[in-house]
Amino acid sequence: MPLTIANAETVDRPVWWALYTRHQHEKAVAEMLLCKGLEVFLPLHESMRRWKDRQKLLSLPLFPGYVFVQGNLSRRLQVLTTPGVHMILSRGEQIAVVPDDEILAIRRAVEGSYRIEPHPFLKCGERVRVTRGSLEGVEGILVRKKNLYRLVLSVDMLARSVGVEVDASDVEPVAGESSREALFGGAPVGEERFKEAPPPA
Repeated sequence: MPLTIANAETVDRPVWWALYTRHQHEKAVAEMLLCKGLEVFLPLHESMRRWKDRQKLLSLPLFPGYVFVQGNLSRRLQVLTTPGVHMILSRGEQIAVVPDDEILAIRRAVEGSYRIEPHPFLKCGERVRVTRGSLEGVEGILVRKKNLYRLVLSVDMLARSVGVEVDASDVEPVAGESSREALFGGAPVGEERFKEAPPPA
């Protein structure tokens, strides 16, 4: 997905930016930006942490060090002066824009009843589309880990991905794949991407 930038055409149109924050300041930054009246998206996941004497279920950022905020260029100074914000991700001297569909896909995964966690970034592989449930219509890359299938959703600008556990019966190949057998057939591939469909005879 191509990276877009904020320009004169987006001055008055709210777009999604990615903010780089101080270490472990994501939640504090999100709260302060909300108090300024900005729309903020800080996707979280639950992780069990164990120590010698105890264990605790923690709510951690899916993208450590980053907070997404929706605004227009006129609010740039408000964002940059927020304590804990290091910078707005940019391309050259212009703010980089996170595509709406990437934000929407991750938001739907977080808000749904799915197990979600950070995943190594994937750029290529077999693309599938969810056919039912709260993620219906969302596209991503399907991988297998042991006996579980995961839909990998990515934010290209951050080169970060998250994995959402899905049922194999709830996805279909996107246009261009010849059949479900081409996607699901063959030997198990562990965490590698699925075997590509053979070229047509």
